Amino acid sequence: MTAPVGSAAPAPSGGMPSPARDADGPAGRSWLSVAERGSLLGIWIMVAICRLTGRRLARLLLRPIVFYFVATAPLARRSSRAYLRRMGRPSGFWDVYAHCLQFARCTLDRLFWILGKNGLFAVTTTGSEHLETLARERRGAFLFGAHLGSFEAMLGVARREGVPLNVVGYFKNAALINGVLEKLNPELGVRFIGVEPGIDFVLKIKERIERGEMVALLADRSGLGERTAEVRFLGGPARLPSGPFFLAAALRCPVYLTFGLYHEPNRYDLYCEPFAEQIELPRGAREAATRDYVQRFAARLEHYCHLAPDNWFNFYDYWAVKA
Repeated sequence: MTAPVGSAAPAPSGGMPSPARDADGPAGRSWLSVAERGSLLGIWIMVAICRLTGRRLARLLLRPIVFYFVATAPLARRSSRAYLRRMGRPSGFWDVYAHCLQFARCTLDRLFWILGKNGLFAVTTTGSEHLETLARERRGAFLFGAHLGSFEAMLGVARREGVPLNVVGYFKNAALINGVLEKLNPELGVRFIGVEPGIDFVLKIKERIERGEMVALLADRSGLGERTAEVRFLGGPARLPSGPFFLAAALRCPVYLTFGLYHEPNRYDLYCEPFAEQIELPRGAREAATRDYVQRFAARLEHYCHLAPDNWFNFYDYWAVKA
């Protein structure tokens, strides 16, 4: 399980935390091993620029920052090219640059969502009635998303509408920017559940579900040692985590898929759709049933990738499948 708003977010300061250089590392190394790039001072400088000059100038400053990043990040370049080719799109240097620039723009917008500047964005919603029904009936549920587009847009709308939403993730490899975001909006820390070993982590989630709250996590990346299922995704094999499906089965709660797709210059299309009223993993067919659920998730993720092809933000060797 991975971090919706931190595990792969570029620091808008001039550093990029998760898609990083790998001059000495293997192409297929885990995203968890990629160090955060950027400085705390640089992030605060960008926050100040956003506050003083607004979104337009801050976006212009991203262009040289992203150019430097793409020029010095071979792993990100390879990963972007691999994805773009799977999507049947051009994959030259400037195509990779445009892909990474879209990533940086979405991350920059996180600051404005956190600062409560919702009016800067045009937001459309599809399927919001599902969340409204859950909130009205005080039923807890899982919301599965991916590193596709912006999860922060959904969080911003949820905060505005008063929807009780918790976020599960691994935040250690983006500690700088997440620390800044928590200072900008102290309520963030209350709603975040860091992935930890042991039963306490599961009990925290169970408590929120039983209180009728939503628990969101991104189900497209596996952590170190996490069980995975090999599925077909964008024309080739990929290993996606099975842990979220085991967790949902154990807690016996509904699962919905949520995606926030970004379109220039300021539009966010938010989607919510039912996935399963309850995840069923019968004994004797547990592995096959899990793989079927993960494959269904991969198929829906692929659908949303095609709706916004430049919104895919996994900049590591995603399709490196090992026996």
